[in-house]
Amino acid sequence: MTDHPDPRDELVDHLPALRAFAMSLTRNSSAADDLVQDTIEKAWKNIKSFTPGTNLRAWLFTIQRNAFYSGRRKVKREVEDVDGVMASTLAEKPAHDGRLAMNDFRKAFEKLPDEQREALMLVGGAGFAYDEAAEMCGVAVGTIKSRANRGRKRLAELLELAEGEDPTISDSNTASVLAASSLSS
Repeated sequence: MTDHPDPRDELVDHLPALRAFAMSLTRNSSAADDLVQDTIEKAWKNIKSFTPGTNLRAWLFTIQRNAFYSGRRKVKREVEDVDGVMASTLAEKPAHDGRLAMNDFRKAFEKLPDEQREALMLVGGAGFAYDEAAEMCGVAVGTIKSRANRGRKRLAELLELAEGEDPTISDSNTASVLAASSLSS
């Protein structure tokens, strides 16, 4: 018997964070759900490679990030929906009242380059330390800091926020992404 619980018992605890990260990467609800499912499936199949006592969430995020980029490489080889048949079947949920600021943030966030979105989600949204995020992305800590800082600055520009202006976003994860002062160390 080991001192560490079976990581399979903890997978469900990480689903909300995986879903949020998947949404930031895919920008599509059904694609995010598919990515989370793929992540959990891969984690389950490869659970023997997880080192008990280490950061399970970081391990899952790394699996998800790798699955996302593998999928993007695969999509580049796929044929586009030239005649628009598939596109005509897609629908988007209407924006609900009380979510205007979040919708503005989401639209601005989508305009960021993948690397900046990823850095902001890992460091701001998911609460990973810079060194953890850097390890997951396979880059230097300074690179993650730079990406997060440039991402925050670009978001402030896109949201037309004045220097030091409160974004007045009620979602704590979103607000933390913008909070340059709490993440700049």
